[in-house]
Amino acid sequence: MKKKSLYWILGGLLFAATAAGYTYLNRDISNAVPYRTARVERGSISSQITANGTVNPVITVLVGSQVSGTIQNLYVDYNSPVKKGQLIAQIDPATFQAQVSQSSAKVQNARASILNAEADIGTARSNLDVSKANVVKARVAVTDTRRNLDRNLELFSKNLIAASEKDAAQTAYDSALAQLEAAHAQQKSSEAQVESSKARLSSARAALKQVEAELEITQLNLNHTRITAPVNGTVISRDVDVGQTVAASLQAPTLFTIAQDLTDMQVEANVSEADIGRVAVNQETTFSVDAFPQIIFRGRVTDIRNSPITVQNVVSYIVVIRVKNPELKLRPGMTANASILVAHREEILKIPNAALRFRPEFAKRETGTGQKGSATTSSAKSDSSSPRNREKLLAELNLTSDQREAVSRIFRETRSLVDAAGGDPEKTGKIREDSRIKVRALLNEEQQQQYDQISRQPGERQAPAPVYKVWVPVPQQQPAPVDITTGISDGVFTEVLSGDLKEGQEVIVAAAGSSAKNAKNSPASGPPGFGGRR
Repeated sequence: MKKKSLYWILGGLLFAATAAGYTYLNRDISNAVPYRTARVERGSISSQITANGTVNPVITVLVGSQVSGTIQNLYVDYNSPVKKGQLIAQIDPATFQAQVSQSSAKVQNARASILNAEADIGTARSNLDVSKANVVKARVAVTDTRRNLDRNLELFSKNLIAASEKDAAQTAYDSALAQLEAAHAQQKSSEAQVESSKARLSSARAALKQVEAELEITQLNLNHTRITAPVNGTVISRDVDVGQTVAASLQAPTLFTIAQDLTDMQVEANVSEADIGRVAVNQETTFSVDAFPQIIFRGRVTDIRNSPITVQNVVSYIVVIRVKNPELKLRPGMTANASILVAHREEILKIPNAALRFRPEFAKRETGTGQKGSATTSSAKSDSSSPRNREKLLAELNLTSDQREAVSRIFRETRSLVDAAGGDPEKTGKIREDSRIKVRALLNEEQQQQYDQISRQPGERQAPAPVYKVWVPVPQQQPAPVDITTGISDGVFTEVLSGDLKEGQEVIVAAAGSSAKNAKNSPASGPPGFGGRR
C-alpha cells in the first residue's frame, strides 16, 4: 500500500510538472491579444475632393436704368419669363418728352436760319451781278470818253476847236474813270456780302447739326425711359416698385436681374489650395443641395479660375462645374456640397485604412519606428521624373512644344516637392498622383490613353507607390507583417497595388481591447461589414 501510494504521489507530481512546463512554454499564446480583422476585398474605389459652392445661372444680366426718374409702370415680376426687347418697366417720360419738344423747336429754328442765310446769299449774288454790270458799263464809258478826249486834243492842237470843248472832253473822261472806280468798289462790296452770307449759312448749318444732336440725345433719353429685356430669360430679382425714384448718376441702378437660361446652371465651388492641384477640366463631379438631399446631381468641371480667394489666411480657388437643370430643381443661390472625382479604379484589391495604421505593441517595442515602410529606397528606381525616364515619357507621347514645356515644368515641380517630403511615402505618393493628374489634363484624348498605358506599365516608368506594412493573423502565433504598395484612397478604403495579399484574406485593423470610443471616432477603423471579427 505504501508503494502504491508513492506511485500515485509521483504521478501527481509528474502531471503537475508537465502542466506547469506546458503553461510556461505557451505563455505567449495564452497571453495573446485578440485582434479585430477585416477581409481584403475586390471592387471599385474612387478618390474624390469635397468642396462647397453656390449654384448660379451660367449667364446673369443686371438690367439697369441710364436715366433718372420715377417708375411709372412695371410689366414683369419675379419668375416672369421675358423675351429680348420686351418692355418690362416704364419710367415717367413727361420731362424727357418736353426736352424732345424743346430740341425739336431748336431744330426748326436752325433750319429757318439756314433758309434766311441762303436767301441772303441769293440777294448778295444778285447785287454782285449788278455791280459787275456797272463795272462793264463804266469801262465802256471810260473807253468812249478816252477816244473823245484824244480826238479833241488832236483838233485842239490844230486850233480847230475851242479850249472849252477840250476841257469838256477831259472832264467827261475823268468822270468816267471815277465811275469805273466806284463800280469796282461796289463789286468788291457785293463779293464781301456774298462771302458773309456764305459764312452765315455755314454757321446756321453747324447750329442745325448741334441742335439735331441735342434732339438725338433727348430722344435717346426718352427711349431709355422704356426698360426692355436685353436677353431671353427669367426674372429672378426685382429691386424697384411703382412710384420709386431711380437716380442714375455715376452707376446705373439695378432694376431687375435676369437669368438667361435656368436649364443650364453652374456651381462655383471653393477648392482649397492643397487640393486644387488634383483638379482638372472635364473631371466628373456630383453634388447635392439641401432642398433635395436624396437627389445626386452630376456635372463636369469646365473652368478653374486662377484668381485666389483668401479668407483668414486660407487660400482657395473657384472651380466652375456645369450641370444641366431640365426640371428646374436647382435654383440660383442654393448651397451645393460637391465631390470632384479625381481618380477611379475598377476591380482592384482594397483594404480598410485602419489596417494601414495598425501596428502591434510587440513590433513597436522591437523597432520603435512608425507604421510606414521605407518607400524611398524601394521606389527610387521607379521615379518617372528622373531625366532618363522623363525623356522616354515625352518621346512616346509625341508632345507639342507647348505641351513638352508644361510637362517638364510639372516634373521639375514634382521633383522639388518629393525632395522636400523627406522620404515620407504617403506624401510622396500624393505628390506623384497630383503630378499625374496635372500631366493628364494637358493631353488630348489619344495621348491620355497612351499615358494611362504607360502609367500602368511596370518597370522604371511606373510612378512610385507608397509602401506600407500590414499585419495578418497567424493561428497560435504572433501576427505576421506583409509589405504592400498602395494606390488611391477614398478615405475609408485604399487600393492595394502589390504585395502578398489575396482576395478574402484577413488583415488586422485593431486590437480587440481598443475602446469603442476610439474605434467610433476613427473614420476608417470600422467600415460597414468589417467590424467585430476575432
